[in-house]
Amino acid sequence: MKFDTKVVRAGISPDPTTGSILPPIYQTATYVLEEVGKDRGFDYTRSSNPTRQVLEANLAAIEGGEYAISFASGMSAVDAVLKLVSAGDHVVAGDDVYGGVTRHFDNILIRYGIDFTYVDSTQPEAVRDAITPKTKLLWLETPTNPLLKITDLDAMVAIGKEHDLIVGVDSTFATPVFLRPLEFGIDIVMHSTTKYLSGHNQLIGGVLVTNRQDLFDQMKYIQKTIGAVSSPFDCWLNLMGLKTLHLRMARHAETAGKVAEYLEAHPKIERVLYPGLASHPQHDLAKAQMSGFSGMISFELTGGTEAGRRLMNSVKLFYLAESLGGVETMITHPATMTHAEVPVEDRRKRGLSDGLVRLSVGIEDAEDILDDLDQALAKA
Repeated sequence: MKFDTKVVRAGISPDPTTGSILPPIYQTATYVLEEVGKDRGFDYTRSSNPTRQVLEANLAAIEGGEYAISFASGMSAVDAVLKLVSAGDHVVAGDDVYGGVTRHFDNILIRYGIDFTYVDSTQPEAVRDAITPKTKLLWLETPTNPLLKITDLDAMVAIGKEHDLIVGVDSTFATPVFLRPLEFGIDIVMHSTTKYLSGHNQLIGGVLVTNRQDLFDQMKYIQKTIGAVSSPFDCWLNLMGLKTLHLRMARHAETAGKVAEYLEAHPKIERVLYPGLASHPQHDLAKAQMSGFSGMISFELTGGTEAGRRLMNSVKLFYLAESLGGVETMITHPATMTHAEVPVEDRRKRGLSDGLVRLSVGIEDAEDILDDLDQALAKA
């Protein structure tokens, strides 16, 4: 199957019992055994569920992986990766990771004897210099959230092999439509399926995809043991959203490109961060590594924080909301929303200013999106 066909069909067959073209929702907690020691492949939904299996097969196929594990949230998926390391181990992470990841690393996991070092992942030598004899995991995002930095995956795989590290990548912003990190040799790919992969703001979920059976076996055991599994209904909703992923992403990227160009030319905008712009620091790498630039844009206004506040309070079509990747355009203030619990000094050191605004460009008509920006910027 070509990619677009995989999105719609991979892992999905008509129900053998009824012929239903859509996979059934197996909304059950447990399964009746035929006799002692004999089941039909399922015993308890925390361990496995037919609807979840279909979703996992589809997600593995479109990511180009052998194995996928569906979780109750993106953060529970991240947590499962971190449970591959032990007390005394060291993790190197990109310095512009999602604020919830920073919170989990710095406020929870550090109490269990795991050490973390944050580095600018756009600089391979900085990543290499941060590695110690105790380093076991390299955790990255590309593009990053919210500064949209691009990480060189070939370089990260080379570093991982040099030091025998597990290399994990959060590819939520790119989606498998525009980037498939496993093709570069990355060990684990994570997506918050809450975002583009479901696409309609209708569920919370996460997924891990890998080609390594050893990692799959460990992470599957962690999922089963901890119980952070996606519900059958959420899996079914995710499957419905995935069927249009390739179409939605093309529209997100097309409109985001127009919005980014508009913002870059606007006198009230100080800087625009979008990998599709020639002004982006890693534009050439993004072009070489990705097949498209997705729908996320970050920017700063010349008027700083107050101008940003007025802008966000003046939009009419946009939704002022956390999250991203839905069909609706959403606007977010990272410093007070997605990254609010990252210490102020750490945020600023990483380049995340108080005046930064993040846009998740939806699939509405581009003219309506630009008109709403225009009228809101006039008030900023």
